[in-house]
Amino acid sequence: MSTQIFNPGLTAFASYFAASLVLLLVFIAIYVRVTPYKEMNLIREGNTAAAASLSGAILGYCLALASSISHSVSLLDMLTWGAIALVVQLLAFFIARIMLPGLIHDVPQNKLASGIFLGVLSLGMGILNAACQTY
Repeated sequence: MSTQIFNPGLTAFASYFAASLVLLLVFIAIYVRVTPYKEMNLIREGNTAAAASLSGAILGYCLALASSISHSVSLLDMLTWGAIALVVQLLAFFIARIMLPGLIHDVPQNKLASGIFLGVLSLGMGILNAACQTY
């Protein structure tokens, strides 16, 4: 019977989980500052378009982050790919702005089609991002 105080697997889990939560919070903080509208305020007011767009961005990033966790060879490797995934997810917003120039006005006006489009584009980018991390 082992008398180890700390299980190496539990330590690795805790390290990766804590790092992924920090990366997720950093992503959300950057994302809500990059967008020219206040998602959290809009969501509190019941804006479905803002909720759909932010939810898609978060899910897309979490998918890519999960891939970086499962395919990394070290915590530093995971952090590196998590940062790359963050940049790719931010690019999704800028691509959506190019495709829909009125997007920055549509989401605050609760135009659900624009919010869903942005959310799904972000989710799709996250899926592609995750797939590309399978090295």
